[in-house]
Amino acid sequence: MAELSQQPGRGPVRTVFAGLALLLALAVLVALGTWQMQRLAWKEQLLAEIAERRTEAPVTLAALEAMKASGGDIEYRPVTLSGTFDHARERHFLATWNGQSGYHVYTPLRLADGRFVFVNRGFVPYERKDAQSRPEGQVAGERTVTGLARDRLSEKPSSLVPDNDTAKNVFYWKDLDAMAASAGIAPEARLGFFVDADPTPNPGGLPIGGVTQFDLPNNHLQYALTWYGLAVALVGVSGFYLWRSRR
Repeated sequence: MAELSQQPGRGPVRTVFAGLALLLALAVLVALGTWQMQRLAWKEQLLAEIAERRTEAPVTLAALEAMKASGGDIEYRPVTLSGTFDHARERHFLATWNGQSGYHVYTPLRLADGRFVFVNRGFVPYERKDAQSRPEGQVAGERTVTGLARDRLSEKPSSLVPDNDTAKNVFYWKDLDAMAASAGIAPEARLGFFVDADPTPNPGGLPIGGVTQFDLPNNHLQYALTWYGLAVALVGVSGFYLWRSRR
């Protein structure tokens, strides 16, 4: 009899718990959608800033270093620098260009003070990885390079990205420390960023400069609509269930 007397009270309790669970799920979905909208605003502002930076006049290397030392954002800022390429130490980053497989050639540029900065001189096809297959592009003497500053990565961007194969001089992500170490450049002798060279043609046509990619993924609006849509669907399904229950 005691068990039977408790049965009627279970319905309201279940209703309360179901209502709380519904509100919690709805709050999570709305919060995720709102977060994606905030990310959308951030990404659009970032893209606008990058587009504006790319049109600025190139700064000197000293000005760029001072900007980075003060905590400023150097990503995609135009810069001009001079030095001598050390082609024997070029590093190869696996890449595609216009649907063709190959490598981006990162060559240390030796500055007047003896330090090095890795310059992405551009793309070479897979079969032209060996520098001896493109001798015309191994320019000698002091060169002036104009390009875009690219900040270093602090870690591998994803666990899906393969580990760099320093033994074969094939890099899958731009690990500045590993690139410099494998090229025999001490940490204190290299700058803490890269430079992507502009499209100025190289002798012999290789490497092909101006390979910087600006199409940053921006799917935040799609994600936001998905989360908001799930929230609306949850309300609709719950409302329909409540209406059926009352009938």
